[in-house]
Amino acid sequence: MTVTYDKLFIDGGWVAPTTDRRIEAINATTEEPLGSVPEASEADVDRAVQAARTAFDESGWATTNPTERAAALNRFADALEKRAELLTRSVSLQNGMPLSLSEQFEGGYAVALLRYYAALATSTENEERRPSPLGFDTLVQRSPIGVVAAIVPWNYPVVLAITKIAPALAAGCAIVLKPSPGTVLDSFILAEAAEEAQIPAGVINWVPGGRELGAYLVSHPGVDKVAFTGSTAAGRLIAENCGRLMRPVTLELGGKSAALILDDADLNKVTEGLYFASLANNGQTCMACTRILAPSSRYDEVVDAISAWMSSLKVGDPLDPSTQVGPLASAEHRNRVEGFIDKGRAEGARLVLGGGRPKDIDRGWFVAPTVFADVDNASTIAQQEIFGPVLSVIKYDGDDEAIKIANDSDYGLGGSVWSNDSERAMSVARRVQTGTIGVNGYVIDLNAPFGGVKASGIGREFGPEAMSSYQQLKSIYLPG
Repeated sequence: MTVTYDKLFIDGGWVAPTTDRRIEAINATTEEPLGSVPEASEADVDRAVQAARTAFDESGWATTNPTERAAALNRFADALEKRAELLTRSVSLQNGMPLSLSEQFEGGYAVALLRYYAALATSTENEERRPSPLGFDTLVQRSPIGVVAAIVPWNYPVVLAITKIAPALAAGCAIVLKPSPGTVLDSFILAEAAEEAQIPAGVINWVPGGRELGAYLVSHPGVDKVAFTGSTAAGRLIAENCGRLMRPVTLELGGKSAALILDDADLNKVTEGLYFASLANNGQTCMACTRILAPSSRYDEVVDAISAWMSSLKVGDPLDPSTQVGPLASAEHRNRVEGFIDKGRAEGARLVLGGGRPKDIDRGWFVAPTVFADVDNASTIAQQEIFGPVLSVIKYDGDDEAIKIANDSDYGLGGSVWSNDSERAMSVARRVQTGTIGVNGYVIDLNAPFGGVKASGIGREFGPEAMSSYQQLKSIYLPG
């Protein structure tokens, strides 16, 4: 059975697209069609931005009582929760995400984010009266920044859309979202939930399309802010455009994070925790710790433990609740990951496990869990983001060298430190140049800022900091 949508969700309703171009959704496991949706055109983006502009400027959404905005977000959460099974299965079918992870993130976490920002909208003061050392007061006002252009990737399409929708709407903004053509069916389910929740017309609009459409949206004169999650290469281009336009931008980009296994770590606990830290969504996760830093005194032991754990993972249909590694999102992406594996071999790394496609699976875009040892941190597989189930084990001597190797990267998004001594692990964690890092685990906290340093991005998502990025400040001096 395939699912077909014929209209776009713009200005609070379903409207006919301006062209007959379509985006096909393909099952990552069977390589068979799942359905299709309209591909938006520049004219459709114009309509969507104008709808958002009108909603922000004229509908009263931007100035409505925060309690009313919170109620709208909670209705949206309710409508999304009702569709959780449909939504999570849709994502897993399209990009290969194991259903257990999809249920946790694309279902539960997305709903939790909407409720979190609903509560934050009502508890955040938008005006603060500050005494001046000059003898008078200043009123500092926070107001919504305006119309937001949001571009969302294919790897966590629902939760990454909500990380933009929830704080933007809580702040009083209107938003135009461009989902990736790699995962589009879920965005229409989100739109149906927004319609049921009676989100005011024009406050949320969806325009599915490719890179060219995204570039058009980013540079649109009706946009006040851009929020992007995706590759560092695309983020640089967006940053250039936004810099020229003097347009605020949040960029959550790539990573090549390190898991620092200290010499006193319990390897059983390490391998238990590395599944999410290093292999979540088949390695298709921006903050994945794919560089495994192992002490020379225990190097062979770590390689053996990592390899044994990786070889035990169940590879297969992402809709099977017991599956731990599903297919990659597309044939093109699988080819890219296989190219990195070939590069690892060519540059002298020792292939310990995997390195190809699973022998017992004859269709679907699968790559077997792969482990390289004797990896030089300067090599391609240690420096570039692979975005697949490929781990590189790198040797170090002493905590200082481990930190130096971890920091020897263009990226700085995630990371983890593993030790039986929590204070020692905390000391190491503080010295790693990254936006987020876990101690003996890695769990993203929706109440804390998430984002990167260096080539991993600009700005933060999650927490109060995300809502602040959708607001602008005004100082009203009161010298009288």
